[in-house]
Amino acid sequence: MCAKKDEDNYFHLEQKLDDDLQAELDAALGDMSVEDILAAEDGQAGASAAAPAVGQGVRRGKVIAIQGDDVFVDMGGRSEGVLPAEQFSEEPLPVVGDTIEVVIDGYDAGEGLLRLSRQGAVLAAAWETLEEGQIVEGRVTGHNKGGLELDIQGIRAFMPVSQIERFRVDDLSGYVDQKLRCCVSEVDRAEHNVIVSRRDLLDAEAAEAAKQLRASLAEGRVVAGTVRSIMPYGAFVDLGGVDGLLHVSDMSYARVEKCEDVVQEGQQVEVMILKIDAESDRISLGLKQVTPDPWLGAEHKWPVDSLATGRVTRLADFGAFLELEPGVEGLIPISEITFQRRIKHPGDILAEGDTVRVRVLNVQPDQRRISLSVKRAGDDPWTGASGRWPVESTVRGMVTRLAEFGAFVELAPGVEGLIHVSELSDGHIRSPSDAVREGQTVDARVLDVDEERRRISLSIKALTAAPDYTGPAADAPVAEDAPQRKRPLKGGLDSGFAGLGDLKL
Repeated sequence: MCAKKDEDNYFHLEQKLDDDLQAELDAALGDMSVEDILAAEDGQAGASAAAPAVGQGVRRGKVIAIQGDDVFVDMGGRSEGVLPAEQFSEEPLPVVGDTIEVVIDGYDAGEGLLRLSRQGAVLAAAWETLEEGQIVEGRVTGHNKGGLELDIQGIRAFMPVSQIERFRVDDLSGYVDQKLRCCVSEVDRAEHNVIVSRRDLLDAEAAEAAKQLRASLAEGRVVAGTVRSIMPYGAFVDLGGVDGLLHVSDMSYARVEKCEDVVQEGQQVEVMILKIDAESDRISLGLKQVTPDPWLGAEHKWPVDSLATGRVTRLADFGAFLELEPGVEGLIPISEITFQRRIKHPGDILAEGDTVRVRVLNVQPDQRRISLSVKRAGDDPWTGASGRWPVESTVRGMVTRLAEFGAFVELAPGVEGLIHVSELSDGHIRSPSDAVREGQTVDARVLDVDEERRRISLSIKALTAAPDYTGPAADAPVAEDAPQRKRPLKGGLDSGFAGLGDLKL
């Protein structure tokens, strides 16, 4: 019976093919593969008759007939093939005479035809033809904790949950009754088990899309993306298959404490490509670069000597930072906070969040620096100092601090004069503490007033030596005896002020 069937098959082939091709088919039914048959046909028919290859496994053929659900194609070299018409469901069905690109899947000895499919088309699945790596389409019939159950043309298959998407999937119910295109990962014919993966196809598609996207990216270009994840140092943005890093320092011109204050996961953003490092496969992005730079024209917004209002953002040992507007911070040096008294830390006067009025001292937009002053925003107590405390006049003040070269005396809030050690007493002293102490109220004579340099020189010795001097102030406490220091006396008015340098009192 098997012999009779073989004779019928051969008789049928003889009706379709000539004697030369019949000999090749006889050999193909033995040890030769389909590719061997095609190679043999190409060799006999010559270069003009062979089906030209346009890619690995892809050939061109001419449609010669459409019968029912089958499309018959002349592959050249006296070979014909057939493919299902349903593979053209997403575009118009070809007509007789059209040239199409197909992939050869096998050979049907019974019909004497090559089995064809469109490039990238989903192949019909059967146990006899199902192979690992094959692309098939199945309908989701159910799900369980581990993944999805599919029906692939009557063949039961399973898709693990990790192979459904490129991301984690928690709810599988939405996939039921959907048709999914997937790749065969494992075939066990003995146990009738088939494992498939959709993620493999998605990964391949994403890799191709990423390759094309990378080729189109360029530094300085503004692109759209989606915030994928947020880290303490920045956020990763999906540009459409390629991730870039948006560093926290490039999120805003203003100071950013937490990335979540600026962006959220899933947010659509427009970013600028700052740098592309092909070797390390890294892309650096910027969000603030797509917005106007607030420092542009800063010298016109805040001209020198103008008044402005801002919020204290942070304190440091050397001063306080003041936000004039989002993205623009100026520095108030500790020496420019108050005239009233000498402070050790800005926190003695200011606190974060305080709103203060300042005067602009200096603006350097190219270096993003603005120097500010709180004490100069109001009345300057040094204005008219030479008229309030004229030379040779007698003044009264409290000793605020002692230095090796003399004692500082507060004449008014924000105004201090210096009594050099040589002007503290007409007697011999080794240290200012031998004559006065902090908190003591003293009378002194004005020797010199320099409003520009904010200096007033005072003298107790000159006052006590004057013939009209009647003694210390009534409320002045008597200085206690101080221990003698065993070190040389540092005298001289010039040498004492030289040690101050450009210090403003």
